[in-house]
Amino acid sequence: MFDFDRLDKLIHEKGRLAIMTLLAARANWPFQDLKAELKMSDGNLITHLRALHQAGYVAYRKEMLTRPQTRYELTARGRKSFENYLEVLEEMVRSAKR
Repeated sequence: MFDFDRLDKLIHEKGRLAIMTLLAARANWPFQDLKAELKMSDGNLITHLRALHQAGYVAYRKEMLTRPQTRYELTARGRKSFENYLEVLEEMVRSAKR
């Protein structure tokens, strides 16, 4: 039987999984672009980003363009954790096909 405890519960939540997937696909994302792509409210998105940041999975930097902008990206730890998460999912799929 598969050990479901191997799934990273922080990443496994739908909103955070979506954030991690976008951040894995592109080097960095402005907050407003993440918000638009994910169709999340400011509060919901920032709550998920804060949880991922506190776990060391996501880093951010503030820039001053014509207006302040915050950009988010995966840390090395976040990228490795996401890769591990995907490996566990792939193992689950393989075991279900047997």
